[in-house]
Amino acid sequence: MQTISSIARFERTFAALKYPNYRTWFLGQIVSLFGTWMQVTAQGFLIYELTRSPAYLGYVGFADGIPSWFFMLIGGVMIDRISRRTILIITQSAMLILAFILAGLVFSGIVQPWHILVLAFSLGIVNAFDAPARLALAPELVDREDLTNAIALNGMMFNTGAIVGPAAAGLIYAAVGPAWCFTINGFSFIAVILALWLLKIPNPPKRIVKRSAIVELVEGVRYTAKSERLRTIIAMVGVTGMFGFSFVILLPAWAVGVLGGDATTNGLLNSARGVGALIGALLIASLGRFKYHGKMMTLGTFLFPVSLLIFSFIRQIPPALAALCGAGAALVMVMNMANAILQTHVADELRGRVMSIFSLTYFGLIPVGSLLLGEVAERVSAPVALVVSCLIMLAFFTAVAIFIPSIRRIE
Repeated sequence: MQTISSIARFERTFAALKYPNYRTWFLGQIVSLFGTWMQVTAQGFLIYELTRSPAYLGYVGFADGIPSWFFMLIGGVMIDRISRRTILIITQSAMLILAFILAGLVFSGIVQPWHILVLAFSLGIVNAFDAPARLALAPELVDREDLTNAIALNGMMFNTGAIVGPAAAGLIYAAVGPAWCFTINGFSFIAVILALWLLKIPNPPKRIVKRSAIVELVEGVRYTAKSERLRTIIAMVGVTGMFGFSFVILLPAWAVGVLGGDATTNGLLNSARGVGALIGALLIASLGRFKYHGKMMTLGTFLFPVSLLIFSFIRQIPPALAALCGAGAALVMVMNMANAILQTHVADELRGRVMSIFSLTYFGLIPVGSLLLGEVAERVSAPVALVVSCLIMLAFFTAVAIFIPSIRRIE
């Protein structure tokens, strides 16, 4: 009886994997994400080694995210017009090329901070089309009743990469240098490109486009703005990105300046956040087709800043890792629930545009937060920058809980 119960629990936790298309996507993406997190971790430490400036870490985050403001909404229109798989094959191929360019610059010994800024900006342009396309692809891979589970497993794969990738990057960086981290990332994109080619998704019916892209873009913005539910959730995601996730760019400076560590410490900090996020994603996936999305998201919006606030006062590595683990779990609760609510409450013909607004709000405000946090850390200190950010998040989420209680009742 216990064995049957365990099997049922396993099947509930990994329900989306029963779909062949989702399995193919899952395997390819998890390999690619391992490489992506290696590059993110190594790139941050490389720029800090070159400049010794927390502000420069903010500049890289800003350069990576600012293209979202110019291209992501247009990307949403494109996603509603043409195959999402085609867009992803193009974007993943572009990311492969950019990774090899960075590796070549480092191997040749000519890499300069401005090279990293330019490549970060270029990657941001690609990501403006890639991020909403990946979000909008999920409903094409699983049935609607398993969509929340697929989103949770997407979070699990993302954060599995966030555990293994940074830890491996720290070790490889210390042993043979950052260029190999970027090289491995370049090769990792082959897995997801192959997976995309293998997906057996029927071609979407051709839309007869009678309106301009601008008109369709405005339609998506109006649709989102008219719904209190959609606009509130997107605002919560924006605040989380600007004042919460943007802190990640300071981890190299935190590892060295606050905790007295090195590249390996930086990798461990990133991995600890990933461990927590993986735990959070597995918890959500194990709940199956549950209905209390709003309550879980609201809980996450308070646990996330509280965990980071605790982290800001810690000066020893082991408890710092534990605090970041908690922050990672809470962040997944916020982002996965927000994603699931939007995906299940948006009209199919507007999905690409709404998810591009979701992506723009998150990825577009992260660079703004990165720039502000980097400057505050440079002029005052990294811990002060983090404390201020946490207090802002707590004030905003408390206001939402008090004045818009309907968010908690979303199923």
